[in-house]
Amino acid sequence: MDDLVLHKLAISGPALSSMIQRLSSSPADVDGLLFGHVTYIAPSTLSDESAQSSSDSQLVATISGFLCFPSLLSFYDSLGRVDSSRLSPTHLNHKPLIGWFSSRRKTPLRPSMREFSVTRSLSSTPNLSLPIENADFNSLFAPSIFLLFTTPLHDQCIQTNQYRAFQFRSSKPSFNPLSIDIVNIGPAFRGHYGSFRPNSTLPFLNCDLRNLTAMNEDRNEENVTGTKETEKDQALLDTCAEGMQVGRLSLLIGPGATNYTAGLEDLYEKMLSKIESLARLVETSSAKVLEQENLNRKLRYKVARSTGVE
Repeated sequence: MDDLVLHKLAISGPALSSMIQRLSSSPADVDGLLFGHVTYIAPSTLSDESAQSSSDSQLVATISGFLCFPSLLSFYDSLGRVDSSRLSPTHLNHKPLIGWFSSRRKTPLRPSMREFSVTRSLSSTPNLSLPIENADFNSLFAPSIFLLFTTPLHDQCIQTNQYRAFQFRSSKPSFNPLSIDIVNIGPAFRGHYGSFRPNSTLPFLNCDLRNLTAMNEDRNEENVTGTKETEKDQALLDTCAEGMQVGRLSLLIGPGATNYTAGLEDLYEKMLSKIESLARLVETSSAKVLEQENLNRKLRYKVARSTGVE
């Protein structure tokens, strides 16, 4: 079966800048995994030209996230063989894997033999293929994308990062260069936004320690000391909240969050005022302590002189 050939690779500007910042701040060369999705996107038919554009769908891979691995805890060995036990759905947090990346400094911008072996092993690892969105038939895409980052061979006054994307073709086998689109607003990227689906849901926020107390009592009735400590902490939190119970923080998640932001901002201003008063109190106390230390030093000096002990 022939490989599914990608038309291009897409990545958002914030995602690309986040990767470059992470790689640039690393003390050594790093590599990691690329997450995202692969979809068929119909090209935009809006054009100022009289000629009709092609109506064929394009297969586009979009990078939505990444995961860096330290050099000693990578997902492959020295021969480029992928450790499939480290790429289980649990380890990947059930995110769709589309490929991997490598970052190295002052090296040519072309894949090495080891990177070739890693990509080949990754694309042939079972149970890692992901379904293609907007496809008219049931097809899977193997994680065959490789993104390479390098820096110039010679030092420059301005920090420069170079990158290039490839798709591994297992039928050849070889690397196929890919063009990279930085997704932005405009007609050329309307297909990306039209097929966008949010996949980052907010987690459940349990802000009330009383619920945790009830759970602890059900699990262990003998934990009386821990229950009292929890109740004490809860009472302290309620006192600091100025009437706004901590449990109300859970209301800040959801469509009605705007109705509670005003109260939270008012609470924040009151807390800032308390912090400022506390800072002034600490400053005054520190001045008094320093004054007392100076008096004690003078007193010890007088006692020493009167007794003849220097």
